[in-house]
Amino acid sequence: MTGATRTPVLLLQGTGATAKDNWSWTYQPAFDALGVPWCALDLPEHATADIQQAGEYVVHALRTMAARAGRRVSIVGHSQGGMVGRWALRWWPDTRALVDDLVGFAPSNHGTTRAVCSAEDPCSPAGWQQRDEADFMRALNSRQETFAGISYTSIYTRVDETVQPNQDAETGSSSLRTGDGARTNVATQDICPAAAYEHLLIGLVDPVAYALAIDALTHDGPADPSRIDRGVCLQVLHPGIDPVTAPADGAAAAISFQSYRARTDPAEPALACYTTASCPRSAPAAACTPARRTTVTLARLARVRVTVNGRRTAVTRTRTGRVRVRLDLRRRAGTTVVVRARGTDARGRRVSVVRRVVVCG
Repeated sequence: MTGATRTPVLLLQGTGATAKDNWSWTYQPAFDALGVPWCALDLPEHATADIQQAGEYVVHALRTMAARAGRRVSIVGHSQGGMVGRWALRWWPDTRALVDDLVGFAPSNHGTTRAVCSAEDPCSPAGWQQRDEADFMRALNSRQETFAGISYTSIYTRVDETVQPNQDAETGSSSLRTGDGARTNVATQDICPAAAYEHLLIGLVDPVAYALAIDALTHDGPADPSRIDRGVCLQVLHPGIDPVTAPADGAAAAISFQSYRARTDPAEPALACYTTASCPRSAPAAACTPARRTTVTLARLARVRVTVNGRRTAVTRTRTGRVRVRLDLRRRAGTTVVVRARGTDARGRRVSVVRRVVVCG
């Protein structure tokens, strides 16, 4: 990516997926064939953790990619991935000069009426935040939804069963309607009236969504539907998809998606203090621990393998069988320790659990 001659693309996956699930068999090979440099960022906990935290990952990725490439970066995201880049742009103003295009496939820009969460029926942090009435959504869309100098292309489908409502650009969740950025809100059915790909497939294999995305990335401004060859309506898969391996690739992604069990919370994560200009002048690192030794307790898992910052570590168990990891933090001041456990739950399903411990400096 260093000294790139073409605009690099930051790929951001959807809720419940990994970067590999979303992009390794879809847009990564497509961009490789086009000679477009890319980076696929893995948002925390299969993109089910606090989206405010995910936004900080995006900020770092944008700064790093732009510095290495020596040019602006474009963002391509699916579902939450098409929205989270806007959190970075809203609250980190320096990133606005780093972004050329933001292309979203079925982005949850205004949340969804399908997300129903309560203390009795808890959701993942990201699930809470993607409700249409979430505090997170109000903060995301406060003041203005788009910024000057950035081209926004929101691609949605009228048969989306997840991000709703999404019937038109005036009321749909995916569409962007305010601000100074150049904007295109387009349904795949605007190009091909019979287009049938729903929320998941629009960001994976949809040839119409692909054509619109490539149009946006290869022209000044957002996608222009009038430039799209209607012959795309006869295609089943976009050019990045290998029709021979696609069934196996899709099945592997589906297994990864369905087997992951996200942690759930009884309420929406509190908004970060920076969203209300209420941070103390000398605020410590968010949720950092001053302790020099601590214990992280995880779920009950069989055949468990635990790593700390990528290195395997020994574990003990509580009386109820939960996995316990003891951490020595004496030489880790000012860092984040990542504890990752992989194992099998009581129903025999493979589970991955991640915990992060921020150590005060």
